[in-house]
Order: sequence, then structure tokens, then C-alpha cells
Amino acid sequence: MGVTRVVTRTGRKFDQVVEGARRVFLAHGFEGASVDEIAREAEVSKATLYSYFPDKRLLFMEVARGECKRQADAAMKLVQPDLSTRDLFMAVAMQIVDFFNSPMSLSIFRLCVAESERFPEMAREFYRNGPLIARQMLSDYLTCATEAGTLCVDDPDHAADQFAELCKAGIFTQRLFGVADELPEDHCHKVAQSAVEMFLARYGAQVERVCFSPDA
Repeated sequence: MGVTRVVTRTGRKFDQVVEGARRVFLAHGFEGASVDEIAREAEVSKATLYSYFPDKRLLFMEVARGECKRQADAAMKLVQPDLSTRDLFMAVAMQIVDFFNSPMSLSIFRLCVAESERFPEMAREFYRNGPLIARQMLSDYLTCATEAGTLCVDDPDHAADQFAELCKAGIFTQRLFGVADELPEDHCHKVAQSAVEMFLARYGAQVERVCFSPDA
């Protein structure tokens, strides 16, 4: 069946199916997860699973969308008044780094690329409901921080993209091409710390330069 069918996010066992699939996909990625194992983990029949998701790709994209939103929400909950800007960005950076270091991120990328020509709307829907939400959350924070004088960001959307790219420097490429398995925690911490230092060196309000507003 095609994977462009709209998912109906209702039904007594919908959340149960998605949560079971999430555990399996996080452990094994898209390729390594079988429908039988997902059904067992979710404690539903295969018939029930297929009634919600007739194609494994649909189920994976639903899980991926939710996982990106989960990561974004967890990162933005770290925005606390008593946290310094540096500590806040470090916490957010570790969330991003950990995600790019996971089997889930590799499976998302590979599936979106593999299916982008046949089913372009699937990848677009995932982007709108996952990465774009995270980008907007970070962009909104950068706007508020600039208005408060903590940061000096003239293009929050562009800066949000830059920060995400800094957080995956080296990690995603090595994982994608199989050069390395999941990278150790100390390396991930180093990448996150470097991303924060570079970002604040460019956008920190203490940098001596004129800070233009987006409308200037």
C-alpha cells in the first residue's frame, strides 16, 4: 500500500501502538524493526497495528515526528529563569547531539531520502511536524533573548539552523557512513561544548558590534 494515507490519530489503542513502535525503533532503527516485534511490544495484534498503519513507513514517520517533538519539548523545558545563557545552550546542545548520535536519526534521514521522490509529501509532513517545530522553538527563544539584551541575533531562523548544524558537527556524518558506532558521551559533550562556544562567540551580546533588529 502507498504511504501517503493520512494517519487517523484516534482509537483506543493508537497511543499503545505508537509507544510500542517507539521502543522498537529506538532500539533497532527502521530496517531492524519487524512488524511482529512491534506488535508484541505494543501488546496488540498485527491486524490492530495494520488498521492504524498499513505500512511500516507510516508508523515510523509517526514515531519520528513524535520523537523530534519530544526532544524539542524537553530542550525548551530547560529554559529556566535561573539558568545562565551558556548553561541553557549547553543543555539544549546535548539534547540535539544525543539525537543525532542515535539510531533513530539515521533511520529518519535514510528513509526520507529513500522515499523522497516516490512520496515527497511524507518527508515534507515529517519536516513540518518535527524539525520545523524544534527550529521555531529555538528561533522564538533567540528572538526573546535578543529583545532582553542577552543575545544579539539579527536573523533568528538562520541562527537556529546554524546552532543545529554546529551540534551535529562530525557526529552525524561519521554515523551515517558507518565510520563510527554510537559515539561516547565524552566526545558528544565536547561537540556540544564547542557548538555553544562558537555560537556565543558569534551571537553573544558581549561581542563589540552593532546589533541590528530584524526590521532594521
